[in-house]
Amino acid sequence: MNPDLTFVLGGAASGKSAFAEQLVVSSGKNRVYLATSQVFDDEMQTKIERHVSQRGAGWHTVEAPFDLAPVLADLDPDQICLIDCATMWLSNHLLAKRDLNQEQSALLAALRTCRAQAVIVSNEVGYGIVPENALARQFREAQGRLNIALAAQANLVVQVTAGLPLVLKGTLP
Repeated sequence: MNPDLTFVLGGAASGKSAFAEQLVVSSGKNRVYLATSQVFDDEMQTKIERHVSQRGAGWHTVEAPFDLAPVLADLDPDQICLIDCATMWLSNHLLAKRDLNQEQSALLAALRTCRAQAVIVSNEVGYGIVPENALARQFREAQGRLNIALAAQANLVVQVTAGLPLVLKGTLP
């Protein structure tokens, strides 16, 4: 368990990113945003622009759709890092046909040794029906395993639904 790791999860458009951003801002530390999404279409570009506008100034943004470990290793104790989000990071690896177990292990190791406080956002995808295609089922299973591992390693786990936080583990600062 990493005493400086917070895990925020929720459904799509649940308010989890806004909640995580507020946690980071309220820390008073130097803010680093690790962006894991890739822009493949106008819809994603618009979503990214909305998130950037919502965050406002005062963030150092690093684009890291695949390898988070080097960025996490370079962070200092006076920084706080928001990784948004584990779902996009996992999707990137799945679509690139990378070894998901190996990538997950590397991410968890990097989070354990990170000297900065970290907040990681992820989607909860286990509430829906069983997807009809194999890729979607593979993603859902991998996302569930990643979320379980991140929650086990974090000292604070918060589920956000309709913009409202529910602490599952730990205590809010």
